[in-house]
Amino acid sequence: MSTVADWVEGARLRTLPAAFSPVLAGSGAAVAAGSFRPVHAVLALVVALALQVGVNYANDYSDGIRGTDSAERVGPQRLVGSGAAPAHVVKRAAFLCFGIGVVAGLVLVLLTQQWWLLLVGAASVLAAWYYTGGKHPYGYLGLGEVFVFVFFGLVAVCGTTYVQVGRVTWASLAAAVAIGSLACAILVANNLRDIATDVVSGKRTLETRLGDRGSRWFFVVLLVLTAIAVVAVAAASGRWWALLGLLFVLPVAGPARVLLTGATGMPLVRVLKMTGIAELVCALGLLAGLSIPA
Repeated sequence: MSTVADWVEGARLRTLPAAFSPVLAGSGAAVAAGSFRPVHAVLALVVALALQVGVNYANDYSDGIRGTDSAERVGPQRLVGSGAAPAHVVKRAAFLCFGIGVVAGLVLVLLTQQWWLLLVGAASVLAAWYYTGGKHPYGYLGLGEVFVFVFFGLVAVCGTTYVQVGRVTWASLAAAVAIGSLACAILVANNLRDIATDVVSGKRTLETRLGDRGSRWFFVVLLVLTAIAVVAVAAASGRWWALLGLLFVLPVAGPARVLLTGATGMPLVRVLKMTGIAELVCALGLLAGLSIPA
């Protein structure tokens, strides 16, 4: 029988910065535009957290029933793959999380009266489920990073700004590129660790296509793109304190060096954790910098 600790582990807390960060960065852009709305920001955060935890449980369920997690793996325990929880219970937990996100999203739509956002919400839920769910999951086709960049970068950051300001600003768009790139870096670190087992199970992630060396350099490219995007945020907003977002380099520089030396196994789990922290630091830096008057 599964325990509370099993479910907390299954929620994969190391990935939660990918939910907090877009809302923080998008709210910073809203502050810079002179229209910060705390209630709207909190609701956006509920949506992001519900979708993140939901997609983690959905991945656990889908990978578990496909046998992707049946091989020996390094990292957090999977509920279905380890036998800690029945597949149907994990699936139910995923849809419960999606339901919470939908409710919070509906409240946002009612507050903003922007009914077209319902389509964005529906697309987000579908993207969360079909990452590894359905007959043709796009996560198995090497498209995971594309959808993470779109939904945990562009949609999440710009959407957070939009529900507060009523428009997407150039600063929010640049911030979305920064946060989306780091979210992708988290996924790269995760999938790099699993290349061997993914190849055996037939899961064709981008990392299995790029190969070990190519995936490691792709991680670095994403970090460079993040730095460029942070500078673009400062330029677009005229608030150069936004360069505080560059502090993301501090927690990720060491792990990046470790990754480039060819580290495998548990050291990659630390890279994953520190990349998540780097994304959160970047978002906090952007929020703080954009909150300081030009």
